[in-house]
Amino acid sequence: MSIVVTGATGHLGRHVVEQLLAKVPADQVVAVVRDREKAADLAARGVRLAVADYNAPETFDGLFSAGDKALLISGNEVTKDRPAQHRTVIDAAAAAGVALLAYTSAPSGLTAALADDHRATEKTLLASGLPYVILGNGWYHENYTEHLAQVLDQGAVVQAAGEGRVSSAARADYAAAAVAVLTGEGHENKRYDLGGDEAWSFAEYAAEVSRQSGREIVYRPVSAEEYVRALIGAGLPEPVAGILGGVEASIEKGELTVTTGDLARLIGRPATPIADAIGAALRK
Repeated sequence: MSIVVTGATGHLGRHVVEQLLAKVPADQVVAVVRDREKAADLAARGVRLAVADYNAPETFDGLFSAGDKALLISGNEVTKDRPAQHRTVIDAAAAAGVALLAYTSAPSGLTAALADDHRATEKTLLASGLPYVILGNGWYHENYTEHLAQVLDQGAVVQAAGEGRVSSAARADYAAAAVAVLTGEGHENKRYDLGGDEAWSFAEYAAEVSRQSGREIVYRPVSAEEYVRALIGAGLPEPVAGILGGVEASIEKGELTVTTGDLARLIGRPATPIADAIGAALRK
């Protein structure tokens, strides 16, 4: 039996593979990548590589074996037909008879257009007859902390989420939840909605950045239209900017406040606080 991880050189996939290597022998881990060279370091550590592309179904022929456990990390090309991409993996896994297929989805309460692809994929996964786990990942700390340089330059956190709150967590936390499912027992045919232990507002986020950086940072709420225009002005394609604007509306409505406690229970510890993530980003 192998543990197969798609998107293994992506931001989340890297965390998953690293954490798997702390629990299982390297030769039991299969990293599915589009570019073998990007995974050369993993191969050097004994991880088996499989080159495949969500957009090329034939590349998944024979990739899985009966009894494997697999993690389907959702594609990041939000303007493409992601449900079709994901169906490629699900169909190949079903044909092989994998023992478990986990999928990184979105929280069940998220109504933003970003979640449409996830809902379609979940429908395909449930119809496949495969033993499954749906990991409803909430927002990542890194969605914000990776842009701290811009916040410090502007002296402001600019969002269109009003007073909405976010139960974000670190990528490493979500990876730990996936690893717990892939290496544990009793997770078949379950859904986990995952998020941090404490929800925070953007005003609180700005105040924490101020406290840790020693610089005055304010929260400047803007309209959804202004927010989308700013993203387009920064170089994002208009469809992507529109999708992110929709997420802001969902945050304002409380749809990214996750209160299940599933993440902390799966990983056996508290989730990483946003303050810790801000501190780590400022030290880089």
